[in-house]
Amino acid sequence: MQYDFLKHFPRRMKSVGLHFMLIQNSIQKTTWKQYGFASGAEQINLIYAVLLYIMEQSLREEHCTMDDIGAYIDSVNMQHFRKSLNYDQCRQLGDFIVNVILSNEGKAMYFDGFDFEENEYQNMHISYVANRIVYVDQEFRRTSYYLTDDGYNLLLSTLEIENNMKLTVHEMIFQMHLEKQSYDKAVDEIKNVFNLMRVQLQKIQDACGKIRRNALNYSVRDYETILVENLDTIQDTKQKFQNYREMVKSRARELEEKNINVQQLLPREEEKLNHLREIEAYLNRTIDEHQKILSGHFDLKALYTRELEQLSRMSLIQRFPLRTGLYDEVLKNADTLTRLDYFLRPLFNRDPEKAYNLNRAFQLQRPARRRTEADSEEELDFDEERWRREKERLRQEKLKKYEGSLGCLLRHASGEDGISLLELSGRLGEAEQEELIPDVEIFKEIMVELIRNRDIDLTALTKERSEYLQDGAEEFQLNDMLLKLADAEAEAGKKRIRRIHVSRIEDGSTVLFGGILAEDGRRREIRCSNVRLRVFREE
Repeated sequence: MQYDFLKHFPRRMKSVGLHFMLIQNSIQKTTWKQYGFASGAEQINLIYAVLLYIMEQSLREEHCTMDDIGAYIDSVNMQHFRKSLNYDQCRQLGDFIVNVILSNEGKAMYFDGFDFEENEYQNMHISYVANRIVYVDQEFRRTSYYLTDDGYNLLLSTLEIENNMKLTVHEMIFQMHLEKQSYDKAVDEIKNVFNLMRVQLQKIQDACGKIRRNALNYSVRDYETILVENLDTIQDTKQKFQNYREMVKSRARELEEKNINVQQLLPREEEKLNHLREIEAYLNRTIDEHQKILSGHFDLKALYTRELEQLSRMSLIQRFPLRTGLYDEVLKNADTLTRLDYFLRPLFNRDPEKAYNLNRAFQLQRPARRRTEADSEEELDFDEERWRREKERLRQEKLKKYEGSLGCLLRHASGEDGISLLELSGRLGEAEQEELIPDVEIFKEIMVELIRNRDIDLTALTKERSEYLQDGAEEFQLNDMLLKLADAEAEAGKKRIRRIHVSRIEDGSTVLFGGILAEDGRRREIRCSNVRLRVFREE
């Protein structure tokens, strides 16, 4: 190559793309003006402030829900930005930053970096944050956000240090601050060291996931790179940090022994003691992370070796589709039917005769279960992003059916005496009946939830929603769906729904709905108990 400095150009462009995609997603949005952030500098500063908060929560291994992000933005805004925003607006702003700008509204983000060695563009995937489902107080289901590998690299790229030197440089700076007793700065550096080790561990986990999906898509160069990074990370690191920990413990002990009553320490000495304790805590976690990287390093080597061995065995088995390999060839030339025995003969090969082993006759015999091959072809590739998009689309379609069915019930039950299912079955046309009962299971679940709750006070639910903010439910939730429909009707100019009452009609009558689409695609009749629904609206 003529210009050697253009090597590894896509990797440089990946770092550029992390900033470019973030700025591009931000400057194209007019929503910022609703919250008073008009200039691009204000927008970018707030975005990076939110990213740093998510990273800090990840380092502490604490939950980072949308409520936490909203409270953080509210606190930062009151102290620094001083925009006229209340808590609800701060939470909406946090949702906009995380789900619209950082997550691109759930759409995959790609940046093209030119590879001068291959003379073509490389399509590089970019993702800043990911989420997981957590349970707060072991009861409330929430969505917690954390930084991905790209998110960490975005924040760490401002340090202008090469990846293979970051850990060494931060360790040197940390040691220098310890020697100078600048414990406040040493806290920041040990956080950076722990952060780098967490990134390395995440790289190992991501590599294991890629290898499990398809080892052929994970190149030998990538494998070599991560092994070298692992060795650079774990080389002499554990012993160094154990020595640092002993030094920090001894200095903290000196401060504690200086005055038996810690509360009587000078403010400066008390601050140093707190910093030393925080440094000790991060050193303990760093040593634990070192052990995880060490075990992950050997797990990665064993996994990659095993997967390649299995793929090499599979290469000995020749597979071909019947349609193109047999049917199409026969249709092209019918004379091949005379030689069909050449094709079928291997299918009727008999197993070789077994030799009787006298020694096995005196051993404990266990039943042998033959494993049948479930599929003739093994799926070697898995597009996770495409699978998630399809899963989200199906979920939205299902929730739309729930919303249509429940909305149909509310429309017809808005009279003074409400309406029973028996009366409703006589009023509905074919289109409305399909909206009411799009699927037997959906209609059944809605009716069971309504009958179980019986009396639903939407005023109380609205108050509860304003006091306890929750993330959007992934599955059908009756209360959330009712509030959503009530808000939609109120925006359309209708009187707001105040209360819903559901009661069984104990006269033995049943309701018959015909022509309902079942799971097998056939039209069937369903029979259910008669129920009366009443919708009470505001005066």
